[in-house]
Amino acid sequence: MPDPRTVDLEPLKKEAALRAVALIESGMRVGLGTGSTAKYAIEEIGRRVQNGELTRIVGVATSEASDVLAREVGITVEALDPRPLDIAIDGADEIAPNLDLIKGLGGALLREKLTEIQARRLIIIADHSKIVTQIGEKSPLPIEIARFGFLSTVERLRQIVPGGRLRQPGAQPYVTDNGNYIYDAQLAVGGDVAALERQLKGTLGVVETGLFLGMAERAFVASPDGVRELTR
Repeated sequence: MPDPRTVDLEPLKKEAALRAVALIESGMRVGLGTGSTAKYAIEEIGRRVQNGELTRIVGVATSEASDVLAREVGITVEALDPRPLDIAIDGADEIAPNLDLIKGLGGALLREKLTEIQARRLIIIADHSKIVTQIGEKSPLPIEIARFGFLSTVERLRQIVPGGRLRQPGAQPYVTDNGNYIYDAQLAVGGDVAALERQLKGTLGVVETGLFLGMAERAFVASPDGVRELTR
């Protein structure tokens, strides 16, 4: 397998996105993911809508950026409500062999999880650099936390996941679409991620984590050798 650092990943991301969009049928309510790979899916859905290949498509966006892009390419966008989605398509930062995921490096993990938990089918699209043998192998775990009292929340988190830092790309901390901060935790590889998810969700000040466990139905993973379809 070629070194991901020496391969142009953008054509691979687009190829995986096209495979996932092929699952969409007219009349569907579609969860629109966030990030550099999901962008290609949104653009392809828009192309098919404009060409008349897909009709009566309604998108539910997982971020403000995806909402804007979807409208630009001609997709009807509605707010999330209790109705189920037929399908959701999104990227991931890590994909384990059982299709457990880490998501949220793009900062949209809360809206992604709120949307995608309502999807009958969650389809993940990625390039081969996102494949891991165990969760936490490559990516930090984003944890969305409330801004009020965030330093106290960070201290509580450090008792659970000692390594990590508040996401702060500039002079001020990164702020999510929901007005929260993100703590990027370093995980010990090989731990019980389901138990960790419960512990983190029970920590005061934590809004949501980037652990997406048992949610994805399949993943299309593109490499220079082609697109592999992985199922749970």
